[in-house]
Amino acid sequence: MDIPNTWAPLLVSAVRDAILYQENLLKGEALRDRSDDEEHLLQLSQFFEFIKEEYKEVEKAVGIPLEKIL
Repeated sequence: MDIPNTWAPLLVSAVRDAILYQENLLKGEALRDRSDDEEHLLQLSQFFEFIKEEYKEVEKAVGIPLEKIL
């Protein structure tokens, strides 16, 4: 998969938002299977670390520092 540099910041922020959403879901009590949701959060967190490393490789070309997206 080849993601255009112009979409890289959106990908970083989308995965970050997904993690925040999943964390908030886990705070609630209406979950059917908490272990599935915890596993999903773990996978999202691992993916986020990968995405951040990939973003650092194109950060200068994109022109937006990673810290500003986070």
